[in-house]
Amino acid sequence: MSKEQRARIDALLRQPRPDGPPQSVQAMRAGFDALMARMIVPDAIRTTRTTLGDRPALHVEPDNDPRDGTILYFHGGGWVFGSPETALSLTGHLVAKTGFRSYSLDYRLAPEHPFPAAAEDALSAYRALLDSGEDPSTIAFVGDSAGGGLAVTTCLAARDAGLAMPAAIVAFSPGLDATRSGETLDTKAGIDPFFTRERLEHTGAMYLAGADPHQPMLSPAVLADLTGFPPMLLQAGTNEVLLDDSTRLAARARAAGVDVILDITADVPHVFQAFAGVLDEADQALDRAALFLTQQIRTSAAPAA
Repeated sequence: MSKEQRARIDALLRQPRPDGPPQSVQAMRAGFDALMARMIVPDAIRTTRTTLGDRPALHVEPDNDPRDGTILYFHGGGWVFGSPETALSLTGHLVAKTGFRSYSLDYRLAPEHPFPAAAEDALSAYRALLDSGEDPSTIAFVGDSAGGGLAVTTCLAARDAGLAMPAAIVAFSPGLDATRSGETLDTKAGIDPFFTRERLEHTGAMYLAGADPHQPMLSPAVLADLTGFPPMLLQAGTNEVLLDDSTRLAARARAAGVDVILDITADVPHVFQAFAGVLDEADQALDRAALFLTQQIRTSAAPAA
């Protein structure tokens, strides 16, 4: 059954794109919105529009029996498209599975707002949670794709600003290397049904806007010092060109003495977890992510012996 599910999703993601020059930003955003609108969002949640820091956010809560704990979520979309709404299948399932609430941040997007706008918004959101009285040991950073990268770099920025670390990081198929030096960019070419090197470089250039990619905040998988980081869970699929971003960050985390779980699922694409409800591997991966979050937040928030 799972093989058939994976084949259907692969075919969906390989739907032909228009020939000719690259799509406009507006067309890319509309296409991504349409794709993600097909994802299944669980019923047992409530959503409310709010603000966090000085940016809009989507507050996602369980319908009943909420638990202490906050997921600060960063959506994917190559820094150029996406929104808290496009990530609702992910935030919704995590909230339903953990009982924690989530704030999904509507950070500024390129090309209108290139680097470091998104990173500044993410750090501001974390400061806002801390300033509201939330204990950092009850907060986890979670994100997918570009947002997975943001979960990592927000932790870098928080540490460098002298802020307390969150309880945990979970990153789904994170983008962690703006230098595009991972081997899987080439070895997974054609196997990945969604991304090509050219497509990544097109949107990446909008975000960089001339910035040097050789810096930790843009390429943590190859340049960041992860000393002092909280436990991390990195999930990726073998069918994605960004696979090496996760494997290399996991190696850097281990070298820095950080607890890290590298969770690789065979024959699934980029951010396969979004297909919860139609792909068995997606449901299973989100179960593992939810277990990790409940373990880390419970452990971190527990009184010292």
